[in-house]
Amino acid sequence: RADQSARAVSIYEVHLGSWRRVVEDGGRALNYREAGQALATYCRQHGFTHVQLLPVAEHPYGASWGYQVTSYFAPTARYGAPDDFRAFVDTLHQAGIGVFVDWVPAHFPKDAWALAEFDGAALYEHADPRKGQHPDWGTLIFNLGRNEVRNFLAASALFWLDEYHVDGLRVDAVSSMLYLDYSRKPGEWVPNERGGRENVEAVSFFQELTTAVKDRFPGAQIIAEESTAWPKVTHSPKDGGLGFDQKWNMGWMNDTLKYFSHDPIYRKHHHQALNFGLMYAFSERFTLALSHDEVVHGKRSLLAKMPGDDWQRFANLRALYGWMWAHPGKKLLFMGGELGQWNEWNHDTSLDWHLLHGLQPRHAQLQALVGKLNALYAAEGALFESDWWQPGFQWIQADNADLNVLSFVRRGVNGWRELVIAANLSPVVRADFLLGVPAGGYWEEILNTDDTQWGGSGVVNEPRWAHPTPVDGQPGALTVRLPPLGVSWWARTDPKEAPPAEPTATTSVATPG
Repeated sequence: RADQSARAVSIYEVHLGSWRRVVEDGGRALNYREAGQALATYCRQHGFTHVQLLPVAEHPYGASWGYQVTSYFAPTARYGAPDDFRAFVDTLHQAGIGVFVDWVPAHFPKDAWALAEFDGAALYEHADPRKGQHPDWGTLIFNLGRNEVRNFLAASALFWLDEYHVDGLRVDAVSSMLYLDYSRKPGEWVPNERGGRENVEAVSFFQELTTAVKDRFPGAQIIAEESTAWPKVTHSPKDGGLGFDQKWNMGWMNDTLKYFSHDPIYRKHHHQALNFGLMYAFSERFTLALSHDEVVHGKRSLLAKMPGDDWQRFANLRALYGWMWAHPGKKLLFMGGELGQWNEWNHDTSLDWHLLHGLQPRHAQLQALVGKLNALYAAEGALFESDWWQPGFQWIQADNADLNVLSFVRRGVNGWRELVIAANLSPVVRADFLLGVPAGGYWEEILNTDDTQWGGSGVVNEPRWAHPTPVDGQPGALTVRLPPLGVSWWARTDPKEAPPAEPTATTSVATPG
């Protein structure tokens, strides 16, 4: 359980019941031991550092995906016994893959045989429905004002870390716990003793929980799914924070997916959706999450969200991943996103693995690109050492909305390695483009999402010398071709040729094909 701040963390979010099914055995789900072996191999092949499981605590209703828990200490028997789950975790650990699990302290179902009115009265829940019933999910809310309930939940969290050796817990629906008026109309909620909407009991519970985890299990990660601007989620309780180790960046997710869903002709009007996130990117220790919630309930798959024809949709999705993996923040991708599924996620069926072997090679090429992104992310300290360190990021071009172009520098904490990232999110090749770079020398394009090996059109660049021409506040510049609907990564490398002549002016040409 090493410190995550200086590590490359690329999380593969998985629903065990639908990741891969055994067609030869009636389409059943993999059991824990089978899934452990298969996921360990898959994550090693494609560069994911962690698996994050949708809730595996026992739950009666499969369509809740595990988010309506009835047994807070028991792995679901759907896939085996507790020892089988222990074997699952151990198998992934042996392969060097960390394991996070979703943990759900926000609410529980009303099943009479479970926690609801456990002793015939409101024992775990609030008796007042304005506090004790969740209006969105038809569930009951824990009474965090009772020490017995707080101890029950804290014991559950510590149990998963202690008995099952998981590396961390992703805490679901934190926002619904922090606000007394969450999803409630006036008159449907009870203010706190100061007349406010903040749930002070939930705040103190989180502070106690995160402190206990750090005391008992140093290095374990407690990750918040918190969708508002609640301050100091990942700051120490000593400083008034909640003490979480990471927080999902829901603002980044919403803004980024909204931007990429627009036809490029309109993107200049939404340019700030991509650059605004850097205004607050270092206020918390963020994880960039494209989770299961974004590919269900009519929201469409990631690929289907993209505009244009099939080629443009794949190009946009490749560019989204190239942008995401270069952007500050740890990474999380829900299963199927790496395949370019056309269909939304369905918890009752397997992923569309057949796409990898069909007539359309771009699915397999997209999967290979995600593996390449993970490999480069893990290899380049400039990309992960400064995920939560503001000096590790510097804009080159943040406001070039007319061209749909953005560029920036990433650097590691020791400053010896710098990468330049350039995104051209229009379907137009930017030929002879002057790209500012932070140092002279010989630069190589180490990744280009438009490379033909990933299914692109092949607008790539050979290594080249930087010109001593200040551009966009940088001391040097490269004359490059920015690929259409593409993202390219540049790094300094050993020189192999003499410097060329001075750069020419910026021009643009139409996309080939």
